[in-house]
Amino acid sequence: MKIVSLADELKRTSYPGRGIVIGKSQDGKTAVAAYFIMGRSENSRNRVFVEDGEGIRTQAFDPAKLSDPSLIIYAPVRVLGNKTIVTNGDQTDTIYEGMDKQLTFEQSLRSREFEPDGPNFTPRISGILHIEGGTCNYAMSILKSSDGDPAGCCRYTYAYEKPLNGEGRFIHTYLDDGNPLPSYEGEPTRIAIDGTIDEFTALMWDSLNEENKVSLFVRFIEIETGKYESRIVNKNR
Repeated sequence: MKIVSLADELKRTSYPGRGIVIGKSQDGKTAVAAYFIMGRSENSRNRVFVEDGEGIRTQAFDPAKLSDPSLIIYAPVRVLGNKTIVTNGDQTDTIYEGMDKQLTFEQSLRSREFEPDGPNFTPRISGILHIEGGTCNYAMSILKSSDGDPAGCCRYTYAYEKPLNGEGRFIHTYLDDGNPLPSYEGEPTRIAIDGTIDEFTALMWDSLNEENKVSLFVRFIEIETGKYESRIVNKNR
């Protein structure tokens, strides 16, 4: 797979939905994880990311305008020991609880399917980043309907061992804007990763559609020490 510009991928469509990026910095010293959300409805746009322990959660910006918390209020990022879990829904908790009981990432997701929001049937996308012994590896998953038919669930897991410096993978919920919204297709896109955490955060935020973007989370983790720094950008302030 050809490596591509993350900025170009983000700009390619006005509504990629929710997206996960995991990879490794150019110098190989840092693991990178990022997650963004977008929204077209007032309910979806009425959100912010807030810190929650070592992770984050979504929260209504204006509680009075929160019409339906299901599917939009959850913890996108949680940390279990040396593992960072990133997802687009409450399957973050499913993975956390499963892996805490010695299940694998893939096994933990066996109890879940795509979101029940027909006619879109939004895919559940998930990522797990593991840092140990001065090295890192990661995996990504997508659970989606069978070409828009909720009678079937397609499960795909992609594992990346010994990731290369300066690159990562990008997966998002929707292939393009539309009605209904078409689900993401294929292996996570191979993208270039470069710059400091602030430069990378700015690149992602500035590349997302201005009207539809809602919130962005970026974390850089030192592979040798496990120490990390994070950035949160919210459109609602």
